[in-house]
Amino acid sequence: MKALNSIDPTLPTDQFPEQVWYTSYGSNMHLDRLACYIRGGRPPGAAREYPGCRNPAMPHRSIPVELNGAMYFATESPVWGGGRAFYDPHSNGRVLARAHLVTTDQFFDIAAQEMYRGPGANLDLVEVLTEGRAVLGEGRYETLVCAGQVDGLPVLTFTAPWGMDDVPWVPPSPAYVRFLAAGLLSAEAWDTDAVASYVAACPGAAGYWSQQAICDLLYEEQ
Repeated sequence: MKALNSIDPTLPTDQFPEQVWYTSYGSNMHLDRLACYIRGGRPPGAAREYPGCRNPAMPHRSIPVELNGAMYFATESPVWGGGRAFYDPHSNGRVLARAHLVTTDQFFDIAAQEMYRGPGANLDLVEVLTEGRAVLGEGRYETLVCAGQVDGLPVLTFTAPWGMDDVPWVPPSPAYVRFLAAGLLSAEAWDTDAVASYVAACPGAAGYWSQQAICDLLYEEQ
């Protein structure tokens, strides 16, 4: 297995970096899924086609990381059906994730597509890189979070402005769970049992998805 990369919790001093670690804790951990955001296209099992980034190059590196906080499933995804993953950095626990080294404009374009906006506009990163959080809107993925840095570059992700206990939890669909879990497994830092156990314990999935059911989805993927 690959060694897990340690995140330096110190916020970056460079407010205008050329590259960032776009850190996914959901289906974009899977490179085939992420490719649709970068190059454009429709991932298997999804109901939406993505326009892609201005720069269609795939990430220079993808590394496994763990974030402080919790992942949970909520709202209703029009793309997958069922709940979608959100990150609450203020909850206790750990979040298994995959950080992709991308150009800053690629991060802008990926974030825009997650926010149901068109790619091509730059975001102001000053607040998130100095305060650790920036709320750009009331939408599902319109809150930026900086979890620190790896190799001097910011570890950035996005989530909802609310907390984990502020909304009803919603079970995720099989297609969504499959992509999310397979993306984690492909990071080669956690084995099948660890990935399945982790996802099955997340609020929204807990009590609906068992560890064995998620293992079965992963075996179908192989």
